[in-house]
Amino acid sequence: METKSSESPLTSSLQKLNLVKEKPKTETIESSKLPLGKMIVSQSLVGSRERPRCPSLVSLCIGFIGRHFEDIVGDLDEIAACFPSDTKMIMMAIARRRQLLNDEVLIALADCSWDILDISGSDVSDVGLMKVGKLFKSLRAVDISRCRKITALGVSDLLSHCHSLEILRCGGCPRSDATTRRCLDIFKPKLDYIAGETWEELDSVEIVNGAQLLRWLVWPNIDRDSQDSLATECPRIILNPKPSPFGFRGVEVPNEALPDITLDGSLVKGIDPRIWAVSGVAPRPIPPSLLGANELPMAERFRLAFVERDMKFAPKRAKNARQNRRRAEREWVMTNTEAKSVALASELSKSVRNRG
Repeated sequence: METKSSESPLTSSLQKLNLVKEKPKTETIESSKLPLGKMIVSQSLVGSRERPRCPSLVSLCIGFIGRHFEDIVGDLDEIAACFPSDTKMIMMAIARRRQLLNDEVLIALADCSWDILDISGSDVSDVGLMKVGKLFKSLRAVDISRCRKITALGVSDLLSHCHSLEILRCGGCPRSDATTRRCLDIFKPKLDYIAGETWEELDSVEIVNGAQLLRWLVWPNIDRDSQDSLATECPRIILNPKPSPFGFRGVEVPNEALPDITLDGSLVKGIDPRIWAVSGVAPRPIPPSLLGANELPMAERFRLAFVERDMKFAPKRAKNARQNRRRAEREWVMTNTEAKSVALASELSKSVRNRG
């Protein structure tokens, strides 16, 4: 009897012992019913603690080349011959951001496998656009906004060769808006067979010229007459689409057609943005002729012209400064006895190693 009486309190105490503390069901239910705003905040706090990714070796190498891009422009056609297609696209994106993109750079870097082309705000003209337009067979999206040297002739030649073009971004400045306005007839397809009742009945072979597959047109400053003309004569072209989870007319809007997204922005995600801000190169100001110079005072016109000229020659001044610095370093090596001895010793060791 004494044994049973002594074992009963021990057994009861072991049964009450709970090593894993379970949460009450009420707490789990309340935690699952947290407001959406608190959940987003907590997720953002967790995401902010994540450490930034280390850039890849390829990104660092491309960034170094882009930092000294103006030094290799003269030999870019030979240097770019060994670059893969995606590297050429990144190089052109960096050149565009550094205000160094022109006809020579575009021709040297152009590759037939590209599906996007962003030359917005550059010095590319009809000559460069017409020369590389024959290479692009699978081009889907093009951005020629703020290109003051591109006319309707260059746009017409591009559309005549790039039959798979679906997205076109244009306008952005008065001169580019005027060029786009002259291209309205080019955007509208011309037909040989006009007996059909709807656009869906037409085959692409029946469209003899014009933009055959152009579907999305990004033109922020479009005038009312041009908008009505496109809506009436070519309703399949959608103007300035906006992001929507339901799409537009049952078609999902591609990211390249959204006005707030830079066309080549995804190419330079792993590149340090400070690369296209080197050597004091700032974005080129808009010339006084495009800002309504007749309404500006004379002193302001001279100031804007001086700033534009100064920004134009800024890369050349930076290049001359680097050349002078390298020349001074070479002269110091040749005049300093200790530096000269180190240089000669290194050359001697290289020759001995080559003989061995």
